[in-house]
Amino acid sequence: MQIVNLSNLQKRVADIAPLSPVGRVCAVTGHTILVEGFESDVKTGDRLKLVKENKTHLTGDVIRIDKSVVTMLPDGPLDQISLSDRVVSMGPGRIAPCDAWIGRILDPYGAPLDDQPLPQGDTQLDVYHDPPTPMSRKPLGARLDTGFNIFNTMLPIVRGQRVGIFSGPGVGKSTLLSSFARKIEADIVILVLVGERGREIHEYARTVLGEARTKRTIVVASAADAPSTARARCPLTAMRIAEWFRDRGSHVLVIMDSVTRFAEAQREVAIMAGEFPSLRGFPASTPSQITKLAERAGPGRVGTGDITAILSVLVAGSDINEPVSDMLRGVLDGHILLDQMLAQRGHFPAVDLLASVSRALPDAASEAENAVITQARSLASVYSEASPLISAGLYTKGSDPLVDQAIAFRGHFMSFCKDTTDGGCDASFDRLLLCLRRCQGTEITNPGHGM
Repeated sequence: MQIVNLSNLQKRVADIAPLSPVGRVCAVTGHTILVEGFESDVKTGDRLKLVKENKTHLTGDVIRIDKSVVTMLPDGPLDQISLSDRVVSMGPGRIAPCDAWIGRILDPYGAPLDDQPLPQGDTQLDVYHDPPTPMSRKPLGARLDTGFNIFNTMLPIVRGQRVGIFSGPGVGKSTLLSSFARKIEADIVILVLVGERGREIHEYARTVLGEARTKRTIVVASAADAPSTARARCPLTAMRIAEWFRDRGSHVLVIMDSVTRFAEAQREVAIMAGEFPSLRGFPASTPSQITKLAERAGPGRVGTGDITAILSVLVAGSDINEPVSDMLRGVLDGHILLDQMLAQRGHFPAVDLLASVSRALPDAASEAENAVITQARSLASVYSEASPLISAGLYTKGSDPLVDQAIAFRGHFMSFCKDTTDGGCDASFDRLLLCLRRCQGTEITNPGHGM
C-alpha cells in the first residue's frame, strides 16, 4: 500500500509546473483585461490570476490569444487594475475526481461549496474531452424504471439515452428533474445546476434529493451571479466527472438544469472573445459546443459503464423552435415537451404526449408492448383532432365510434399519466392496458410480461 501511495504522490508532483509564466497588464477594455508577455506560454481556457501586493486580486480565463496579447475575462469587477500589474498563469484548471466526491457540492473548478475539505484524486483531468468513437460504443441498454407511468410506457428512458425536457418557466420542470434524480436507478447521480439561484442549489442538494440520496449524488453548481466563464464550464466539469466514473464501469445519471443557461453563458464568452452573434443571436460556435456536450453522454465503450443524460431546456415564450431547442433536438435520443395549459390545470407531469418522442422505441419495448403504445397514441391523437368540436359542445355521442372510444379513453389515460408507480415498468403497462380495455370493451393482447 505504501508503494502505491508513493506512486500516486509521484504522479501528482509531476503534474506541478516548475515555473509559472508571468505577464503584465497592458490594457483594460470593457469587461476584459489585455495581458502581454506570455508569448506561447498559455492556451485558451487556461486560468490566470492578477496579483497585487503579493496577493491574488482577481482571477479569470483566457478567452482569446492574439500575436502578442492575451485576452483575460475576469471573474469579478474590474476595480483597481493598473498598467503593468502582474498576471500569473495557473494552467488549464484541471480537476482530480475521486470516490470521496460523492455526496459533495462542487463549483465548476472542482472546489467545494459546502465549506468542507475536499479530497483530490491521483489523476489531473482536463474538462475538455472527446466522446468515445461511434463504432466503439455499445448499443442503448435496458429500460429504466422512472417511477412515472407515462415514462415507463409511452416515453421510455433507457440506459445510455440522452433525453431533453423542453418547457417554459413554471411548468414543473425542476420538480420532474428532482423526481428523476430520486427514482431512476444508477450507481452515481450527477446533478448539474447551471446559473441556478443560490437558494435552489441548497434546496436541490439537500431538501429535494434527501440525505439518503446524497450518498450517490455529486452536485456541480454555478450560481446565477457566477461569471459567464464559470457557468459555461459547469456542464463540462460535470461531464468529465461522469466520464471518470463511467470509465470505471459505473452507470452514471447526469441531470442538467439547464442547457439554455449553458448556451447563454457560452454566447457571452464567445462575444467577448470577438465572435459575431450571427445565428439568431448566438455565435456560430454555439451549436458545436452544445453538440459536443450531448455527445459526451451516452453508452460507453465495451467494458465500461454508460452515461444516461436528462437535459432540460428552458423554452423562451414556449416556442419549441427557439434557437437552443432547435440546436439540441437533432442530437438527442428523445425529447419531452411540457405543456403550459396542462400545468395550469394542475396536471403534473405536464407532458404533451403527442409532441414528445422517445427514440428508444420500438427497441425498448416488446412487440406486444409496442402494439399497446400504438393504440394508446392513436386514441390520444383522435381525441386531439376532435377536441375543438368536443370543447365547443358540437360533437354528438354516437356520431363516430372511434371518437367515442377516444373520449372514454381520455379520462382514464389522464389519470394514468399523472400517477406514479412503485411496481416498475410491468405495473405501468398493466395499468395502460386496463385503460384501453375500459374504453374499448374488447380484449387486447397482453404486453408480454406474464400478465
